[in-house]
Amino acid sequence: MKNGNVALLQLCSGKNTKHNLAQIEQQIKQLPETVELVLTPENALLFADAATYRKQAEIEGQGPLQDAIANMAKRYNVWILIGSMPLISRENPDRITSSSILIDPQGKIQARYDKIHMFDVSIKDEQRTYNESLIYQRGEHITVVDTPVGRLGMTICYDLRFPGLFQALREQGAEIISVPAAFTRLTGKAHWEPLLRARAIENQCIILAPAQVGVHGTRRTWGHTLAVDGWGKVIKKNVDAVASTILNIRTDSLNGMREQIKVVKHNRFRPQLTSLIQKTTTTKE
Repeated sequence: MKNGNVALLQLCSGKNTKHNLAQIEQQIKQLPETVELVLTPENALLFADAATYRKQAEIEGQGPLQDAIANMAKRYNVWILIGSMPLISRENPDRITSSSILIDPQGKIQARYDKIHMFDVSIKDEQRTYNESLIYQRGEHITVVDTPVGRLGMTICYDLRFPGLFQALREQGAEIISVPAAFTRLTGKAHWEPLLRARAIENQCIILAPAQVGVHGTRRTWGHTLAVDGWGKVIKKNVDAVASTILNIRTDSLNGMREQIKVVKHNRFRPQLTSLIQKTTTTKE
């Protein structure tokens, strides 16, 4: 188990990728040198419509958006998590995925996670209907990767509502779970913090949830970037500022609670969970 400093960036991203990249770099360059890992929200590099996502989608490891983040990682000597961006699907090259990528200080991709759960819902807000499956191919793999601050399990936004995914990440050794998001204001106000705290408690993991905030075309996002410890306590929160949140995380703080309440050992559904993991897991160490 490790400890280290991380930064969660809260953004108000839009269609202009240059503006989005500038917003990210402006926050990163103000961080202290002690920060080792930077996390950005869902749609960090592009928050747009379906046609624009398809047009701007990149092949993993190639393209101006990934190059720009890789250069920032090298320039500021930090690991950077792109909360999500459109990539060409690994399963179907004619489709795109909503993908989270972890880039190390040498500018190399250390992990990729494609969003598994598509946000296909009807709710009573300004946009009314959301149909991500019309845009994206859903992901087929879970991802857990070693970082300087601990072993990181990767999720994206709507995944938060599916506790089985988080249990699978814990089974694979996750100490920290990232939840980059662009939660709607309506659902965020009602569910964002309770769900994050529940996932932390259930899995005895530190949850890091950088968020989008503000207006993005017809969509309004909730913000409220959060960091939650393994006991379910909110340790840092940024309600609505477009700014970074810095914190020190200690994964060794999880030892005691995991020994006292052995949720993994006691889980009666582990055989089914293990079968799922064997079929889907991809891990880079």
